[in-house]
Amino acid sequence: MAAHPRSRLFRLASTTAVLLILGSVLPALAQRPPDERRQPRDAFRGRTDVIEVQIPVNVSTRSGEPVRGLTAADFAVYEGRKRLEIADFEVIDLDLVEPGYSRTEVDSAIAAAARRHILLVFDISFSRPTTTLRAREAARSFVLNDLHPTDLVAVATHSIEGGARLVVTFTPDRAQVARAIDTLGAPRLLGLQRRDPLMFMIEDPHTVLSPASQDALMDTQSGVRSLRDESVLAHMRVIGKEMMKGEKAHDRGRISSWTRSMGELGRMLDSVQGRKHLVYFSEGFDGRLLLGRNPNAEDRTMQEDIQNLNTGNYSLVDTDDMYGNTGLQSSMALMIQEFKHSDVAIQAVDISGLTAETSAVAAIGNASDDALFYIANETGGRLFENANDFGPELREAMARTSVTYLLTVRPENVRWDGAYHRVKVKANLPRGARLSARDGYYAPRPYDELHPLERNLLAADAIASAAPEEDLALSVLAAPFRASEGQWYVPVIIEIDGEPLLLDHQGDRMPVEFYTYVTDRKGEMKDFFTQLVTLDLTRRREAFASTGLKYYGSLNLQPGEYLVRVLVRNSQTGRSGVQTARVEVPVETSSDAFLLPPFFLEQGPSWFLVREKRNDVEGRSVVYPFTVNGEPYIPAARPALASGDEAALCLVAYNLGDGDLSVDSTIVAEDGRVLDGGSLSLVERTVTGIEGLDKVLATFRPEGLEAGRYTLQVELTHERTGLTERNSIPFNVRNRR
Repeated sequence: MAAHPRSRLFRLASTTAVLLILGSVLPALAQRPPDERRQPRDAFRGRTDVIEVQIPVNVSTRSGEPVRGLTAADFAVYEGRKRLEIADFEVIDLDLVEPGYSRTEVDSAIAAAARRHILLVFDISFSRPTTTLRAREAARSFVLNDLHPTDLVAVATHSIEGGARLVVTFTPDRAQVARAIDTLGAPRLLGLQRRDPLMFMIEDPHTVLSPASQDALMDTQSGVRSLRDESVLAHMRVIGKEMMKGEKAHDRGRISSWTRSMGELGRMLDSVQGRKHLVYFSEGFDGRLLLGRNPNAEDRTMQEDIQNLNTGNYSLVDTDDMYGNTGLQSSMALMIQEFKHSDVAIQAVDISGLTAETSAVAAIGNASDDALFYIANETGGRLFENANDFGPELREAMARTSVTYLLTVRPENVRWDGAYHRVKVKANLPRGARLSARDGYYAPRPYDELHPLERNLLAADAIASAAPEEDLALSVLAAPFRASEGQWYVPVIIEIDGEPLLLDHQGDRMPVEFYTYVTDRKGEMKDFFTQLVTLDLTRRREAFASTGLKYYGSLNLQPGEYLVRVLVRNSQTGRSGVQTARVEVPVETSSDAFLLPPFFLEQGPSWFLVREKRNDVEGRSVVYPFTVNGEPYIPAARPALASGDEAALCLVAYNLGDGDLSVDSTIVAEDGRVLDGGSLSLVERTVTGIEGLDKVLATFRPEGLEAGRYTLQVELTHERTGLTERNSIPFNVRNRR
């Protein structure tokens, strides 16, 4: 591929690779003075740890093809002169992840740190609203046609006054992303009845159409499209009204403010795992303000300036105009450094040609793509001047990241000071191959120093990756109950052990955040609930440590297969846990029998109980589903039994029919072995009074099982027909005290 004609003006920057600290936090956007520090931060002063750093590395040929077949022995990682041991090594090849896989299979097929994150940023400060409006179509096409199934996408707008404003966070849900691009956050066009703090959803799933359906509707209702575009235009003009003041939009002061604001965005993106590409839609600003005039022998003004410099008439020369402003260049360099340190490659898309306006009425005026080329080139990205169809070119440029070598190292004695540590990756490569790897990592720092957007990005990233996190011991139970025609009520039980939740916590009031989202097989978000719960632990701290917190929430779902994604976080310490649960909601019209997971009736020490505060979308009241013989009970998400105990459980089934039932069980160890031991006995088949709904009482004894983790598989058989339904639940066996 031929070099860009501007490459003679700028140093070529290598493409970077992701480097992150698992389970840690970011460096501060700005260090606060000591007198502003709160008590929780004091606990971390002087703290040093062995941390785990994952380094995704890409290797490509001169033509940009990924190099395959390398092993751990081909790589070495150095911090200064010290060689770091590669504790783990993994190869991720996106070409081997089949697009036909379900979303849950796609999520499990690739490590979170090797996943690519695409942030679409629409520039409000240096773009006219009409050009931004037209750029949406190309952006939408790119998202729907040019990305890999494992890629996560976010949408944001950026202005000097307001900084970056996230419309939708990094998500696998292409329908929500398409809607975010269509609306660009215009409030009148957003239809979410419950605010989503993590910004996965901007539209209720029962109202949002698929991207293809949206296109078909807009094609047949041009008036609707026009009204939508008018609303987006009005929204962007409100955001950018301060930019509509003539030449002031182009002065160096505003560009300096832009570099600071963009640099903060780059710093915050370090909280996101995986490879990051910021696709920046902008008309750019006058590059001469930053870089000075391009060398041109026919430029009379330049020749006069050179003559005045040679003769000592310095007062007659505007050196800023000739060479660029050094202060602005310095602030731009700091901005570029933030993006490079956070492993963000800026892919700049020049949208200046997407307008019907004349230069006489243009609000921004004389913009140049020299500046766009500079920020893209310096971060390892590219400038795309064909804004109508940049997708195939960008997809080709990103193809070199389709094979990732994930190196894990564990630097020792890393202080929690947010400092940047430089590392270097070396490798034995085929002739002509090029290695791209980021040159350092940020040390962790206390959670309370994080910007609110960084905290949200950390939470959203954990939800999107769905990789278990075990800072907190978390168990989740979810099961569907028929609510109304075509709709199922899915209670979600979340249990959090008290002791790890209390670790490092100061004071008697403990704020705990709950985030629960559910995705279907396509990765589309279908429902969610979030809540901040503040617990008063006055004189109850020891009791809480010995038990923990049990939370009851609910989802409303239609028939299908789903993955429930749960994150719980201590708002003071940042300690969090992530867990998932699979739920299958049967087809409403089906007469097939099915069995829900076994529900163990809670026994032992009492949990601290919290129930969601949520009004059903359609105002329906739902009867509490966990009852037997009219008496309510609380199910255990992960039962903990002692050998010799007898535990009561309830088997809930639909469409079994009349007749006698029998039960049987199988015990499966963590390693998948089927074990002898344990006994399940039927007690009674209760009368529910609800057609098609059965509840069966049974007892279980974990006889012959040593302390450890197991799965109880239950079989419920209709003796006359021989029909057998199966389901399971994990449980623990503990030592008897």
